[in-house]
Amino acid sequence: MLSSVAVRTVRSIASRRIGLPTVSARGMAHTPSFHVDTSDNTTSSYFDFNEENYGRVKSILSKYPDNYKQSGIIPLLDLAQRQNGGWLPVAAMDKVAQITGAKPSRVYEVASFYTMFNREKVGKYFIQLCGTTPCMICGSEDIKQTIEDHLGIKNGHTSDDGLFTLLEVECLGACANAPMIQLNDDYYECLTRKTTIELLEACKAGNPPKMGKWGSLPMNGQVSCEGPLGKTSLFETPVPPKVDASRFKDGDVDPASVKEHMAY
Repeated sequence: MLSSVAVRTVRSIASRRIGLPTVSARGMAHTPSFHVDTSDNTTSSYFDFNEENYGRVKSILSKYPDNYKQSGIIPLLDLAQRQNGGWLPVAAMDKVAQITGAKPSRVYEVASFYTMFNREKVGKYFIQLCGTTPCMICGSEDIKQTIEDHLGIKNGHTSDDGLFTLLEVECLGACANAPMIQLNDDYYECLTRKTTIELLEACKAGNPPKMGKWGSLPMNGQVSCEGPLGKTSLFETPVPPKVDASRFKDGDVDPASVKEHMAY
């Protein structure tokens, strides 16, 4: 089977020779799967958790048996990334390997596999723009163009002032409120050109809008993912079914009445 590079090369040659139409794919910026030395990220750089985060390290590792400390690699990488301003230098990965007793290569594999880890420096406000079908249909391309024009950057780049990094990503799971972006940990949804610029200006002022009651913020004034008619159901908190707390006190379960015991 030909590699993707070979396929593109063959198609390019064929296009020039026999006039095949060229097709431009949606650009998705990404980080190389291998380490590249930079002035602030070399194998000899230094990283260590601060005193406060060492308390969190201890708490994380306490959730696993001593012989399964490697299970803490993902939460420890996340902790290191947050301490380091949103990205993971190779020194931080080496520290996690040392703490968990894993080979550094194992930690590198995890950090390069999951897109939640940034192995290159990102801006203070890391904008992940959803470009998958529902968001694209609802105008994500307009939102991307607005961000690029307003900040003077392209997909995969960071603004000169170091405040913003823009990256187009796949589905972020907020399709009902498309188009949307994830800004660091927070979801800003139902975006328009106008509200996108307002959001960017608020970030420049150091005052990004606070999240709504349900952990995201639709920028059109709606609550969570309510439709244009507002709330149309579940006006009261549902009352859970009553369950006999002593139903299994003797350890016996009668298959014939299990649905009743489970409050079905």
